[in-house]
Amino acid sequence: MTDQPDELFAAVDSLLAAVDGGTVLPAPAERVRLRETAGLTQAAVAQALGVRVPSVQAWEAGRAEPRGERLQAYRRLLDGLAHRYPAAPPPASATGTDPGLPHTHGTQSRDADDAGEVAVGHQAPGGAEQPSAGRSAAGGASAGQRPAGDDAEAGPSGGESADGQSTGGQSADGEPVRGRLADGQSAGARPASGAAGRGPASVSRRPAARKGAAEVPRNAPRSVSRNAPRSAPADAADPRFVHGPLAVVDVAEGEVNAYCVGGLVLDVPAKSLPALVEWTLAEAMLGQPRLHRSGKDADPLVVLTAAACERYGLPAELSDEERLAGRIPESHKVVRQLKKADWQLTKRGFGPWARIYRPAQGGRRNCVQLCLPSWHALDARHWGDAAELPPVELARVLGTYAARVLTPRGSTAVTGLELMTALHPPTRAVKDDHDQWVSAPNPGALTQVVDCAPCEAPDGHPLLDRLPRFHQRTPAEMLREEAYDWARPLTDEECMRPYLVGIDVNMAFAAAANRTVVGLGAPVHAHNPAFDPSLPGSWLVDLSHIRLDPRLPSPFTPDGDAPLGPAWYATPTVAYARELGYEVDPLEAYVRPEHGPYLDAWYTRLRDAYVATMADLGVTTGMTPEEFLAAMDGHKDRDPQLALVLAAIKATVKGGIGKLRERARTGWRPGERWPALERPTWRPDIRAAVISKARINMHRKMLTTARTTGQYPVAVLSDCAVYASDGPGPLDFLPYKDGRPVPGGFRIGVSPGMVKHEGTQSVLWAEGLREEHGDHLNLARYIKSGRIQLPDAGE
Repeated sequence: MTDQPDELFAAVDSLLAAVDGGTVLPAPAERVRLRETAGLTQAAVAQALGVRVPSVQAWEAGRAEPRGERLQAYRRLLDGLAHRYPAAPPPASATGTDPGLPHTHGTQSRDADDAGEVAVGHQAPGGAEQPSAGRSAAGGASAGQRPAGDDAEAGPSGGESADGQSTGGQSADGEPVRGRLADGQSAGARPASGAAGRGPASVSRRPAARKGAAEVPRNAPRSVSRNAPRSAPADAADPRFVHGPLAVVDVAEGEVNAYCVGGLVLDVPAKSLPALVEWTLAEAMLGQPRLHRSGKDADPLVVLTAAACERYGLPAELSDEERLAGRIPESHKVVRQLKKADWQLTKRGFGPWARIYRPAQGGRRNCVQLCLPSWHALDARHWGDAAELPPVELARVLGTYAARVLTPRGSTAVTGLELMTALHPPTRAVKDDHDQWVSAPNPGALTQVVDCAPCEAPDGHPLLDRLPRFHQRTPAEMLREEAYDWARPLTDEECMRPYLVGIDVNMAFAAAANRTVVGLGAPVHAHNPAFDPSLPGSWLVDLSHIRLDPRLPSPFTPDGDAPLGPAWYATPTVAYARELGYEVDPLEAYVRPEHGPYLDAWYTRLRDAYVATMADLGVTTGMTPEEFLAAMDGHKDRDPQLALVLAAIKATVKGGIGKLRERARTGWRPGERWPALERPTWRPDIRAAVISKARINMHRKMLTTARTTGQYPVAVLSDCAVYASDGPGPLDFLPYKDGRPVPGGFRIGVSPGMVKHEGTQSVLWAEGLREEHGDHLNLARYIKSGRIQLPDAGE
């Protein structure tokens, strides 16, 4: 700890030098005004003066005064700040409040990872948090005064959001948070580099960590700063979150360390899990700024390794019974410790993704998200072997994902859905007729829970309760917009070619979400309506009279067979029928007059995340097709950690779309409502529109290719198409003229909607498989590896 006057003054001088050019942040007290105007957190001041955060809070609240050398140092700090930021005379009508984001009771919000109760706190209208001036280090300067910039698996969802931020806990030993880089270099609170118009949030690196702090173990990974992705985390510019969005807590040689983004290592003094939660909120300076000014900042994420789990009294792995239940029992000693300390868990309990919170107080969030990789929190299907990485590398992987997408809130599917809400919060702050700030629906967002149309409801939905129990719904009763799963026998001419080449559309569902107008409100029923391609909804139309080339799959059904009679279709499918030159006469429709491009911002953020990560792997936009195909060869081996991020981004797209029609879980009975139905984001019609457009996009490109080259796919699976070819690569059959793709056809490149090489096999390989398993076998499923799996063989 810094105790000598020279050291105290040097620390303050460093602090003053770091805050030149700060942003004015109004506050009721002069001490608070000076600190927040300079962009300093209470933790930064506490660290410079060698005291605890609660001491600074007490000074700013007038409950206590520093003494001795710290009194002189604190006065020196205030004098220096006052010289830089003189107070402006208040206007006659000043009220002492920030008119931008007032305190009020906000609407309830629900975490997509659970269906339980919601902890409702004081929020600004629109769900935006409005911390008070005396906010702890977890929040730093008031978030409401600095809104962030404006505007992005059909598996189960779970967990609910808990509103509120920390009110000023402290470390178990009463010391301020201190850190060092993973390569052993000591550091204070890491400066917020790159913040436009704001000085660094805290002191620069200190010559030594606090007395008694353990050094990084010799066998720990070295600093990852030299391997960090080119784009720095966006939250590094926010002085409240100078240590990034998350930390991986590990135990080595008896010492507990928190590995943050950028290679910074913090000493963790907490001796119990409740103390760890307090430390995270009060001193760790973890979190992520909101993505929309009416939204809320992301709660800090703490990842506990197996060793950390054991240190804090948790099992390193779940038992079979606990794994099936998805949680440890309520009687577990750690759960009892949390309850004794007045912390609460969501209805999902303490599982692989645990949310620990206290009810919000005064607009402050009190919530920490835990991730336990040894409990299978990081699904290997989407995160690969991320759970097995050393702490420094895991912090880099999760931190890069958080910076480019969102701090993980659960599975990639859950995070994909949460990203939609983060970019389009359901409410915002507006002034009423009495010039008072109130909460109001946010234009362009999903603002309320609405029931779907009966045709859009999955089996077992309460809207279908009148149907017989074992009734099999027909296409005329059920909207069935799904991705392609189609194959056909090879023609004699195709059998004479040596190769089968698969091409795959990059981020097909994300590309389909872009510029797709979707419904925002409840459906309106209509009989014999005139079809309007600009109106999202579901249409009952007979398209069985349309006959297309049988060498192409039908664009109207997932299995590629021509429809046999009236069926329900989403707007993009019906619009494509008319684009092909056919008349459409809907018999019935459920349309949504209130609509908008809800997913555009979602697409943009995920597109940018994907393109940036691919660029880090050596694959960039602007490459020629030849350069792109060469760069794709072994691109994942160039940085295996970023390859994990890439896989998670792609899983976020598919999972987020799938979550829009989340099904019921175990224990549910047909006809009963299930928790996901209570989310504004439970919208099967939006999912149907995106999948419909993705399938139509695929058919349109295959049709253009056929008309241009006379070549037809032999198999299509979702976003992968397989063609017979004279050569082993995509350029051997795709229509390119003078290095340019034919308009409307497949284009080779890295951007979403363009295609890459999926795999190549021989025609003899395909014939051998089909002789053994039949023509029903979809070769697109196996074109990449060449290996077949038994489940498909029995279909």
